[in-house]
Amino acid sequence: MGDDSEWLKLPVDQKCEHKLWKARLSGYEEALKIFQKIKDEKSPEWSKFLGLIKKFVTDSNAVVQLKGLEAALVYVENAHVAGKTTGEVVSGVVSKVFNQPKAKAKELGIEICLMYIEIEKGEAVQEELLKGLDNKNPKIIVACVETLRKALSEFGSKIILLKPIIKVLPKLFESREKAVRDEAKLIAVEIYRWIRDALRPPLQNINSVQLKELEEEWVKLPTSAPRPTRFLRSQQELEAKLEQQQSAGGDAEGGGDDGDEVPQIDAYELLEAVEILSKLPKDFYDKIEAKKWQERKEALEAVEVLVKNPKLEAGDYADLVKALKKVVGKDTNVMLVALAAKCLTGLAVGLRKKFGQYAGHVVPTILEKFKEKKPQVVQALQEAIDAIFLTTTLQNISEDVLAVMDNKNPTIKQQTSLFIARSFRHCTASTLPKSLLKPFCAALLKHINDSAPEVRDAAFEALGTALKVVGEKAVNPFLADVDKLKLDKIKECSEKVELIHGKKAGLAADKKEFKPLPGRTAASGAAGDKDTKDISAPKPGPLKKAPAAKAGGPPKKGKPAAPGGTGNTGTKNKKGLETKEIVEPELSIEVCEEKASAVLPPTCIQLLDSSNWKERLACMEEFQKAVELMDRTEMPCQALVRMLAKKPGWKETNFQVMQMKLHIVALIAQKGNFSKTSAQIVLDGLVDKIGDVKCGNNAKEAMTAIAEACMLPWTAEQVVSMAFSQKNPKNQSETLNWLSNAIKEFGFSGLNVKAFISNVKTALAATNPAVRTAAITLLGVMYLYVGPSLRMFFEDEKPALLSQIDAEFEKMQGQSPPAPTRGISKHSTSGTDEGEDGDEPDDGSNDVVDLLPRTEISDKITSELVSKIGDKNWKIRKEGLDEVAGIINEAKFIQPNIGELPTALKGRLNDSNKILVQQTLNILQQLAVAMGPNIKQHVKNLGIPIITVLGDSKNNVRAAALATVNAWAEQTGMKEWLEGEDLSEELKKENPFLRQELLGWLAEKLPTLRSTPTDLILCVPHLYSCLEDRNGDVRKKAQDALPFFMMHLGYEKMAKATGKLKPTSKDQVLAMLEKAKANMPAKPAPPAKATSKPMGGSAPAKFQPASAPAEDSISSSAEPKPDPKKAKAPGLSSKAKSAQGKKVPSKTSLKEDEDKSGPIFIVVPNGKEQRMKDEKGLKVLKWNFTTPRDEYIEQLKTQMSSCVAKWLQDEMFHSDFQHHNKALAVMVDHLESEKEGVIGCLDLILKWLTLRFFDTNTSVLMKALEYLKLLFTLLSEEEYHLTESEASSFIPYLVVKVGEPKDVIRKDVRAILNRMCLVYPASKMFPFIMEGTKSKNSKQRAECLEELGCLVESYGMNVCQPTPGKALKEIAVHIGDRDNAVRNAALNTIVTVYNVHGDQVFKLIGNLSEKDMSMLEERIKRSAKRPSAAPIKQVEEKPQRAQNISSNANMLRKGPAEDMSSKLNQARSMSGHPEAAQMVRREFQLDLDEIENDNGTVRCEMPELVQHKLDDIFEPVLIPEPKIRAVSPHFDDMHSNTASTINFIISQVASGDINTSIQALTQLFQIESLAREASTGVLKDLMHGLITLMLDSRIEDLEEGQQVIRSVNLLVVKVLEKSDQTNILSALLVLLQDSLLATASSPKFSELVMKCLWRMVRLLPDTINSINLDRILLDIHIFMKVFPKEKLKQCKSEFPIRTLKTLLHTLCKLKGPKILDHLTMIDNKNESELEAHLCRMMKHSMDQTGSKSDKETEKGASRIDEKSSKAKVNDFLAEIFKKIGSKENTKEGLAELYEYKKKYSDADIEPFLKNSSQFFQSYVERGLRVIEMEREGKGRISTSTGISPQMEVTCVPTPTSTVSSIGNTNGEEVGPSVYLERLKILRQRCGLDNTKQDDRPPLTSLLSKPAVPTVASSTDMLHSKLSQLRESREQHQHSDLDSNQTHSSGTVTSSSSTANIDDLKKRLERIKSSRK
Repeated sequence: MGDDSEWLKLPVDQKCEHKLWKARLSGYEEALKIFQKIKDEKSPEWSKFLGLIKKFVTDSNAVVQLKGLEAALVYVENAHVAGKTTGEVVSGVVSKVFNQPKAKAKELGIEICLMYIEIEKGEAVQEELLKGLDNKNPKIIVACVETLRKALSEFGSKIILLKPIIKVLPKLFESREKAVRDEAKLIAVEIYRWIRDALRPPLQNINSVQLKELEEEWVKLPTSAPRPTRFLRSQQELEAKLEQQQSAGGDAEGGGDDGDEVPQIDAYELLEAVEILSKLPKDFYDKIEAKKWQERKEALEAVEVLVKNPKLEAGDYADLVKALKKVVGKDTNVMLVALAAKCLTGLAVGLRKKFGQYAGHVVPTILEKFKEKKPQVVQALQEAIDAIFLTTTLQNISEDVLAVMDNKNPTIKQQTSLFIARSFRHCTASTLPKSLLKPFCAALLKHINDSAPEVRDAAFEALGTALKVVGEKAVNPFLADVDKLKLDKIKECSEKVELIHGKKAGLAADKKEFKPLPGRTAASGAAGDKDTKDISAPKPGPLKKAPAAKAGGPPKKGKPAAPGGTGNTGTKNKKGLETKEIVEPELSIEVCEEKASAVLPPTCIQLLDSSNWKERLACMEEFQKAVELMDRTEMPCQALVRMLAKKPGWKETNFQVMQMKLHIVALIAQKGNFSKTSAQIVLDGLVDKIGDVKCGNNAKEAMTAIAEACMLPWTAEQVVSMAFSQKNPKNQSETLNWLSNAIKEFGFSGLNVKAFISNVKTALAATNPAVRTAAITLLGVMYLYVGPSLRMFFEDEKPALLSQIDAEFEKMQGQSPPAPTRGISKHSTSGTDEGEDGDEPDDGSNDVVDLLPRTEISDKITSELVSKIGDKNWKIRKEGLDEVAGIINEAKFIQPNIGELPTALKGRLNDSNKILVQQTLNILQQLAVAMGPNIKQHVKNLGIPIITVLGDSKNNVRAAALATVNAWAEQTGMKEWLEGEDLSEELKKENPFLRQELLGWLAEKLPTLRSTPTDLILCVPHLYSCLEDRNGDVRKKAQDALPFFMMHLGYEKMAKATGKLKPTSKDQVLAMLEKAKANMPAKPAPPAKATSKPMGGSAPAKFQPASAPAEDSISSSAEPKPDPKKAKAPGLSSKAKSAQGKKVPSKTSLKEDEDKSGPIFIVVPNGKEQRMKDEKGLKVLKWNFTTPRDEYIEQLKTQMSSCVAKWLQDEMFHSDFQHHNKALAVMVDHLESEKEGVIGCLDLILKWLTLRFFDTNTSVLMKALEYLKLLFTLLSEEEYHLTESEASSFIPYLVVKVGEPKDVIRKDVRAILNRMCLVYPASKMFPFIMEGTKSKNSKQRAECLEELGCLVESYGMNVCQPTPGKALKEIAVHIGDRDNAVRNAALNTIVTVYNVHGDQVFKLIGNLSEKDMSMLEERIKRSAKRPSAAPIKQVEEKPQRAQNISSNANMLRKGPAEDMSSKLNQARSMSGHPEAAQMVRREFQLDLDEIENDNGTVRCEMPELVQHKLDDIFEPVLIPEPKIRAVSPHFDDMHSNTASTINFIISQVASGDINTSIQALTQLFQIESLAREASTGVLKDLMHGLITLMLDSRIEDLEEGQQVIRSVNLLVVKVLEKSDQTNILSALLVLLQDSLLATASSPKFSELVMKCLWRMVRLLPDTINSINLDRILLDIHIFMKVFPKEKLKQCKSEFPIRTLKTLLHTLCKLKGPKILDHLTMIDNKNESELEAHLCRMMKHSMDQTGSKSDKETEKGASRIDEKSSKAKVNDFLAEIFKKIGSKENTKEGLAELYEYKKKYSDADIEPFLKNSSQFFQSYVERGLRVIEMEREGKGRISTSTGISPQMEVTCVPTPTSTVSSIGNTNGEEVGPSVYLERLKILRQRCGLDNTKQDDRPPLTSLLSKPAVPTVASSTDMLHSKLSQLRESREQHQHSDLDSNQTHSSGTVTSSSSTANIDDLKKRLERIKSSRK
């Protein structure tokens, strides 16, 4: 009990944490009681338990946990702080409660989750539950889904966000667990209850059976709208209200309220938008115009597939819509019309409101197409027009529809009426006001009297629908004249109609109106009785959105105005050349004549008025010549033009003379100082001639020249007024056309819109259609610059005309105005100085608006009106507001003075009548448009109150307020709103609606600003409180806005501001700040001044960006923001280009070139050093980032500004990638010429290039890499050395690019890294590249590892930093990488090090896992390349050469899987570099590579070759002379020279000349000792290469093709005869197997391989004794395993099976029954039919011969053979063990057991030993060992083959073995047998067997042969020692072959074996060290 009483004394909270479960149980019970007692939700008592609640729910004891859950539930319900625990508790519930078996626990868990949702923590709960769905435990998933379902069912879809749940639904339906699928079905049904069919699209791809089940469930659901049954705390008053209503039975109001919730989620919202414009076929626009209908059909079908996507991404669909519209309207093939209509339907459905802007184009076309009779076309058109209707409003298309109503075709009339009827169904009383109803009713009333019955019926239906929607009261006035019969018919139709928005008309419909059509209703509000004008007024509001870019875009940049710096204010007009022009007085005719005669030839003046036209023409020609030669300063322009105007002047009748005359005017204007005085003399004449067919163009040219001299605004005004003061319509239309063009060429600045508008209006009213068209075109061009506000001037035009204007505007929408190409005045010396236009970037958009005529309305705002607006009666207030709207509407543009109006309107913003609030908002919207930028002054008194309205509880009011705020902000910019404390005060109010709307608005606006007032910081504390607001939406909006605040204020300021928060809040907020820091966008780049200038028209040439005067400036000046629409503006840029092209001859272009011809890099003395100092002193940011943030880019810009040419810098930092390409091109051009500049700015250039690495555009990246290659080549020529800071700010980013997916880029980067080693030490490069190996990108890891290998190879081990050991350990880690390429690269790199460094590598690498180690050793074996003693010496002397090598090495170091032939080709191509070909390294490189292909080759040591005279070998090979490293002093005896010999020959083989290659190979295979070196793998690749070569069809095309094939043929024969027969047979078998397996391989190939095999079979009788039959049979076994007999028989040819049979038959014939003893290497003989086949053959041959071949010499073996074939193995073993047990036969028994174990190595003798005593076991073991040693000591060598299965050749001391005796520790001589013995014992301890070293069993067979049963055979050790085994085995195989030639005796003297025991000693050492 003592223990008990201990914890009983503890306080409750400590009990809850006690380790005893009883204590916790009691603690939880007490806590529960405490929780139930606390009445005050804010009591401090709650906070005590804040940290424990998680433990309550996650208790490990199930009983205690239940109690804990109860307590936790009460806590969450009552504690005000409970919300803070949401995340941890819910995640605890998910992971620890939902997996409990007790149902009660789960129920409580779910209750807790729901309670958290009730206390406004829905989002957090939902997040945790959705995380739970990824849990592996299905119980947890089921419980999470169930909780979500309950939450949804109780709280409704407003609280539980459906989108994330719907996203995971398909995954749940795919679950393996039935329970999960069932639960998914239930939640799908629940979701369907809330959102109905919106759920269908996201689930369309689930299993059809499941979908069917769902459909069945869905059908059963009640159709009534669902209601939440449980409410959030904040909504619980609402709940109480609802209950009251229900008890009172008044359900209507509630229905209205809740009706809101049901359509909340729209299927569309749940879908991902798809971008389709880029996926259109490239040739779509050509095909759609094609003559063949099939091609057009293809184009349309492609679109149809794309538009099937249910949600499309917004974009510029204008061209596509235009093309489809053309098909619908013009195509003769009705099938295509239907198809195009379907495409339009798809677009409208997928884009929804975004399609609205195109609706106007398409509607009339579709309606007119209804003349088609075919039902499928009609249906497609109906679907299309219905879909389009939903994207726009009836208001917007009403005029188009009404226009079609008068069509004569009855089908069109019928279908239009039906369309109207369908459209009305979507309307509500408020969206179908009287003003709209009136024209429709009038048109329909005509139709009900139509002669065609179908037209009448359709009209009845439409009127009936209207009646249903707005009620009789509204429609009756229009139906006054309809007779009763028809009226009844209308009413009858009305009863049948079902409306889309339910049947309630009147008020209820009013309530709902905002849900379905928010966009439409905002404008008209619920003001049913407004007249048409009223509704169309706000239209520019929505319209303004789309071209907002235009209003605020280019004109901003365009501000520098007209030539010579005329600004938009007029005050600047006096600058520059203006003065000159104004002064010139008008000269009298006499003075003019005098001046002219001074410069013109006398004849010319006399003939001016000659009556003969030819003389006049001659005179003009002289005049022109004289003008052309005159100097500007001397040209008396006025006098000359006066001469031209002299009689006959402009009345000239001959067109040739006239053309000359006009041309001369243009010349004078271009070349002279042409004043307005001179212009006035000629303009009248020019206007007169502009309409002339022959002279018109010359007149226009002259006008353009004058406009350039005297500025467009003045010229245009003169010309237009002259044109309209005369009557000739041709002149008028041509003048307008000229003006349209001129505006595009000169830009718009300075033009007086007002003056034109009156003339344009005159033109629009003209009777001549050409004049009207020209006027409309001109308006279109003006629209580009002025924007939507232009339409206001023409709203009172006739509807038809207005629709034409709208159509023109629509065409221009989305285009940006072209850059001005003229007006860059030639005589302005300096133009506007820069400062002036830089000051006011924001006003640019307004200069057009400033020109609009503004009306003063303050006198209309009478006190009477103001008091009306403030009246008590809402109707009077409404009247007042209507009046205000009328006044503003009428005035169009108003002056900023509006008297008392602001205060009056402000009062209405908090009117209790929401309809009036909305009306006020609409008025304020109108006001913003009408007043323009001047509305700034009202922001504080009227703008901020609008923001307060954002807190309104009604959704539609908030939407209207937001629209108004946006309309204002569009006019004022954001500065006014953000200044002062007003905004932060608004944010301070704890109104969730206000907060979320305001934050959302700021999140939208802030990212677009370049700078913000400092007052923005005032909002931050409130932003932080929003981050922790109880309302999820507010928190979300606050989080979204966070990065944009940070973008302007910086992270530090924001972090500092968290100081005042509570500690818990602070941590949360800081975490969010960290997160936001990562997402922080860059500030929008300020439009560079250079780019801005040309927009205005008069930028001095100096600032013309880019390097070529014409084409370049177009793209650069068009838009500083990357404008997706720019590319789509079809004709603009090309026109502008041509315009510019014309002007090239003028002097300006020369000037531009001069300005750009200067140096692009300015050398600043010590500039670089200073920058380094700044960086070290932390004055500037260190260039180190994961992605470049804005401040880095700004910093770089600032640093560059002093040393890079201004225009180049603008290109470099332009937002459009094409400019970066241009900049790079310029930098490449200037690289050689400006070496010093480049080196002086090198740090900046490299930094800028790192920024380019982060671009997504490949072309820029390629250009940048190209530049870098040239740059580093230049630097190495200049012997420049990179500084540390240059390297550290560049190399890491370059290394990242080595992981690019594109090969080209990776190759370039590697080339650059190679070149860098020439200017930066390789040892310093090493750590950077090493860092790159840690990347997540596997390609990057692989490439970096390869690069490290290259560095080590080229520069030796000392490049490895910090130490070779550390570096290699890091590299070795990658051997275990999961990516194959990385593993290979790591292995290759270490092999490279091994080649430089030898065995020391193993020490440096440290401990590797066995798997990795074995891979490495295998790879080192395969590389078969001896360590070269030291890294190349030449590297230090000649880095250039080393470079060559390592880049070659790069090219050659490819994956081992490549086939030989391609390798050879590559090697040949390489030997084109004579220098490289002579470097020894290269051959090694190639060799390493070739041998990597072969899994079997092992380094072969044949020291006896050392005794040869190597010269004899070399002679025939003709090795090039230079430094032959094979005989270099570095090679000690360890290094077999054979290897290097082979390498040399291979260098010949790699020759580019095919004859040399073949000759070298032939020579190689003539030297038998060398030929036998080739291992199986090499031979296989060689044969593959040779056979492929023989079959290559391209050889036949060569001149000596046949010759080549013949020599290859000869070579093949040589290879077959001279190679090691075992290896070549083995290689051919493997090759045959591969070629039969490969589907791509040609049958010819297999046939040739088989022919080789037949040849081998013919050679067998002579070679059988030198063949390792065990290996051959193993290969045949593997072959038969892969190709069983059945499979072989299926082959097309019967050759393979015949070849195999022939081979086996020959072997059987030659070997007889002994052949069966050669199956030792085959593990599992049952896997193939080999053994059976051999037995059959033997039996067959025995039957034939009847003789028995001799038995094996050794009795034991033969006895075993007989026994095993007779008795069961077990009996046999039992007998052996009996013998061992009996005293007499012990020895014999052991011998038999030994023989048995050798023969059947996989036999299991374990069971026999298990039952015996320990002593017996060790006795048997010892006995076996003694026998083994005896046999070893005798050194038995097989006489003929050297491969008898019983033979023991572990370390046979033949004369050729490398065994010598060494002294032991005491200095005595010890014979080799002692070491042999030691080695044996060691090998056995390691679990290596000492048997059969001459054949090559596969790994598995080695593992299955424990040397002695009781020795614990460590397979681990075996793995790591496998490699040594291989080595010795290969060695002995060769020594055996040699011993065949040298001796056949079995005994060997030990003296010969004393030759060289070094090797043995080393092996011993290695085994020992590995055992440690």
